[in-house]
Amino acid sequence: MANEPYSYDIIREGEETILRINCEQLAYLPSLENNKTVMSKTMEILSEVGTVTKIVFVQKRDYEYDYYQTQLLSEIADIYKKIVKQKVFSYYSLPPECQKWFASRYAKTQLTTLRTLKEDPIGAYVSLRRELRKEKIELEETVEQRHIKCQQRYISLLDYLVKTLEKTRLITIAKPYLQGHKPGDRSIYRRFFRPTIKPDFMFTKLMASYPEEGETIGAYKVGGTDITIFDLPDTVQTLYHMVPPEFKLSEQKYDILDMARKIMAEHKPKKQEFVQPERMREVFYNVGHDLIEELVTYRQINFRPGEIDELTRILVRYTVGFGLIEVLLQDEKVQDVTINSPMGQTPMFIVHAKYGDCKTNIIPTPTEAESWASKLRMISGRPLDEANPVLDTEITIPQAKARVGVISQPLDPTGLAYAFRRHRDDPWTLALFVKNRMISPLAAGLLSFIIDGTRTFLVAGTRSAGKTSLLGSMLVEIMRRYRIITVEDTLELPVSPLRDMGYNVQQMKVRSALAKGGSEVPADEGIRTSLRMGDSALIVGEVRSSEALALYEAMRVGAMANVVAGTIHGESPYGVFDRVVNDLNVPKTSFKATDIIVVCNPIRSPDGLHKWRRVTSITEVRKQWENDPLAEGGFVDLMKYDAETDQLQPTDELINGDSDVLKAIAANVKEWAGNWDAVWDNVLLRSKIKETLVKQSKKAKMPDILEAPFVIRSNDNFHDISEKIKEKTGTLNSEKIFSEWESWLKKEIKRRNIR
Repeated sequence: MANEPYSYDIIREGEETILRINCEQLAYLPSLENNKTVMSKTMEILSEVGTVTKIVFVQKRDYEYDYYQTQLLSEIADIYKKIVKQKVFSYYSLPPECQKWFASRYAKTQLTTLRTLKEDPIGAYVSLRRELRKEKIELEETVEQRHIKCQQRYISLLDYLVKTLEKTRLITIAKPYLQGHKPGDRSIYRRFFRPTIKPDFMFTKLMASYPEEGETIGAYKVGGTDITIFDLPDTVQTLYHMVPPEFKLSEQKYDILDMARKIMAEHKPKKQEFVQPERMREVFYNVGHDLIEELVTYRQINFRPGEIDELTRILVRYTVGFGLIEVLLQDEKVQDVTINSPMGQTPMFIVHAKYGDCKTNIIPTPTEAESWASKLRMISGRPLDEANPVLDTEITIPQAKARVGVISQPLDPTGLAYAFRRHRDDPWTLALFVKNRMISPLAAGLLSFIIDGTRTFLVAGTRSAGKTSLLGSMLVEIMRRYRIITVEDTLELPVSPLRDMGYNVQQMKVRSALAKGGSEVPADEGIRTSLRMGDSALIVGEVRSSEALALYEAMRVGAMANVVAGTIHGESPYGVFDRVVNDLNVPKTSFKATDIIVVCNPIRSPDGLHKWRRVTSITEVRKQWENDPLAEGGFVDLMKYDAETDQLQPTDELINGDSDVLKAIAANVKEWAGNWDAVWDNVLLRSKIKETLVKQSKKAKMPDILEAPFVIRSNDNFHDISEKIKEKTGTLNSEKIFSEWESWLKKEIKRRNIR
């Protein structure tokens, strides 16, 4: 591409034919919607080059107009070319006898068509239509015959031009907004032309302008990023509109960043560096910070230290990081991010904690998608190629951690597609789930009791039902005095934060069930290895394949000593049985080692626009059946979801103490053996504690007391107080335990208020 303003290149990428127009030397921003010169020059180029699918103006940022917007303009350019080539004005030229009366009108129309059509086609159409209307009115009043013939010829020209323009999409979609429109007013173009913007140092594009008729339903900031949520007209879709710091930088800062990126690009991180991505990011940050300081000094620019820090973070994000994906995942309200192929044609989509499914204003490009794939291969050490078209792994970035799923050709015939699932910064807790209504206080108390009773669990549900989050909250209920071993193929359980909070926890990463080979240990071998590592609670991230047999070995060996638990896909207890026995080939007798199945599923609103995560049943698996637990009474619901109350409700079996699992737990505790009232009393005590935490959190405006660090302390105090009361009174007196625990809670809240 030459350096002259409006010089251009035609780039062919697959099915795309891209017109790239050089605007580096322009003193104004290249904008079709705001600048008539830009539109006019672009129209001239389009009339020369013919069919293109995309227009990109290259300045400090790339301003890209997609296929639909390009076609709106291309149709007008074709008409302009047709009018000039076919010499329409020569065809409709005025005979000599008409020159005297119509020469000035004819010249004005010729100017409107040949000049104004390029820079303001909507204005040209409005002017021509109004001129046609005026001439028709005058024709009705004209009496002189020679004038009538001349006027009819002039009207024929106007009618041809108006009808030709009315066949274009631009004029068709503009018609509802033309009443009172003044030619030259460019605000109307902002309804139809909105470029995506990409700075030089980025690959991802952003639709920066707000939707013209969108209704703002939410707005907040995440660091330096502005987030606005829009309801869009004529659709049920919601738009998550993001403007990150890198799109609000001055031209000076863009120059510095672009130079720094080009220098940093000379050092491509090696595979071994990606083994420790946090360490690599720290090294790149330090190098980048020094580099930007040098460039700023060389350019004699005065930047504050905070500005250099911000530029360095952006630089790292677009060199060794994941670009705008990182900005998205830093928003705690974003739960899932999906990116569909082919890249560059559709925006990213997210699931928002408050607003549900949203489309975004972010459009990734094929270059960006390939860059992410390369980094994920190196981070995970797992293949992604034709023989292994699926990659499951995880990424850790500043302020966020996420599970990543990638598919490629031949499974995805059009390239690469991604799914990012953001993990919560701190582990979920049962108290948080009570607050969010996923479980009831009684369900939280029951689960706490069963976990302390070292039973075997399966947490089941559909995709995105919250299985792993719920399993993570159960880890928080395990006392810190016990060792925990986790086995996962993709690291999702909150091991690092639990370790930071004093847990004795060992993490094991095993081969993905979807992988065909590699250096990682198979999942079943990992589980069997865990059984040789001493007395530990065993937590399996997800039961998918051959590891099911090993997990049931662990359940049968360790059920009476420590918690053994995992997640599995299944929307009901019988669905879990069917999957474990029929799909994963676990013997029916081994399945009986399961004590409890907790099922969580999304609940949808009647209009289908909203959904909420709920635990829909807590079911025990009894042992007195042979072939079919459903037909032979092997499944007994302890709690069942009630749609009317939107809560889990206790069943008669639970209220009446008809639970083999709870009786088995009680049999190992002197105070509870044969005493259902004492067992039920303890379940209610735990329930009351969880409920009180939630109420006090709301009353004191302290949401952090529902987070894992405080909940773990609360659980520790509950156990300590229970032991002291038992030593003093000889019984687990619930009233005294709760009274002392509540006193401790109030002191903690008071102490926090003082601080």
